[in-house]
Amino acid sequence: MTVTDVNSPNPGDSAPAPAGGRQAAMPFIMITVLIDMVAIGLIIPVLPLIVGTFTRSAAEQTFWFGAVSFAFGFANFFGSPVLGAMSDRFGRRPILLIGFSGLAVSFIGTGLATALWMLIVVRLFSGVMQANVAVANAYVADITAPADRARRFGLLGAMFGLGFTLGPVMGGLLGSIDLHLPFFVAGGLAVLNWTYGYFVLPESLPPSRRKAFEWRRANPFGALLGLSRLDGVGPLVAVIGLASLAQFVLHSSWVLYTTFKFGWGPAQNGWSLFTVGLMAVFVQGFLLKHLLKRFSPPKLAISGLMASSLTYLGFGMASEGWMMFIVIVVGTILGGGASAVIQSQVSNAADPSSQGQTMGSVSALNSLMAVMAPVIGATLLGLVSHRPKGDWLIGLPFYLCAVLQIIGTVIAYRHFRRQRPFASAPA
Repeated sequence: MTVTDVNSPNPGDSAPAPAGGRQAAMPFIMITVLIDMVAIGLIIPVLPLIVGTFTRSAAEQTFWFGAVSFAFGFANFFGSPVLGAMSDRFGRRPILLIGFSGLAVSFIGTGLATALWMLIVVRLFSGVMQANVAVANAYVADITAPADRARRFGLLGAMFGLGFTLGPVMGGLLGSIDLHLPFFVAGGLAVLNWTYGYFVLPESLPPSRRKAFEWRRANPFGALLGLSRLDGVGPLVAVIGLASLAQFVLHSSWVLYTTFKFGWGPAQNGWSLFTVGLMAVFVQGFLLKHLLKRFSPPKLAISGLMASSLTYLGFGMASEGWMMFIVIVVGTILGGGASAVIQSQVSNAADPSSQGQTMGSVSALNSLMAVMAPVIGATLLGLVSHRPKGDWLIGLPFYLCAVLQIIGTVIAYRHFRRQRPFASAPA
């Protein structure tokens, strides 16, 4: 499939093809994202357990896992807007290659780590180097008309979901053999992705649409300020931040939460994340495009945010492990498309030559939330980690997530209510 560059000011700028005449299209970037997410998904069930090999209690394990997660988010907060802005200057492909290199070093370094300080140093390096999500989103914006971006971001989300479908299950199975094995396999996949990107992935941003790099706008604080000033979508930035904080609290708490509450190990956590990914593929890859034909983006966003609030509450209230799978299925069907819809509105408000910086700014916002989330999640879990298995209070981090999502729902509702002409328009 070949997609014309719809944002180009003239026909000569469309669909660049530097790599052997190949034109930038969705299949190329979807394969890239799929491999990337499989690699990342591999380590999710085992990273908290690796941290546990260096600690002596559940509370200590929770604290240091939060510290390791904090290191990545802190470094990524500063690195993402810089790399996103650099992709506007030098193109998407070279920055993606930098990200793949960073992932490979991070995974292999984590597998070889023999002390907690080594884990933290490796995650700091990985955070600085890794902006694949932001650049992949900018790549999609380069080759997609504004009206189609919600659907395309949904397809990209489906690749994230498919990667998390395959990765955690593989990680859980490999982790059952050896806790370090998933990291070496993930490192090999990152090297494979670098090879694919170098020899196959075409560039999506033509030289005529590239933008000079400016540190003033690339630093994370300037990037966030610019993001909040995007015409007509300022309040949605707050919604993204709240939803991202809730999501990262869930991510940073999931494995320890299920271990403390249900006694799950790598295999059970792998299968639960497999279910999350499978549902994401179904909702964002298939269901979302049909919903966009029937409902306006604001209605999908509001209903999705409300459903996510109930989903977090369901996770926290679950008293048996099998209930988590029910909540995953129902919650993803009802709320899985909200993020793609909101992100498409932010992308549409940005200048065509600033998509990398805009997506990098969104990634910086997400990274800031990722910095805060492990501290919040670890603190809340630490308060209840001593309680007996099945106790409803162990779900304390998820109750906070539900509150954050409710606040985001109110902000989004008020924003879209002020834009009634847009709210009634077809997707």
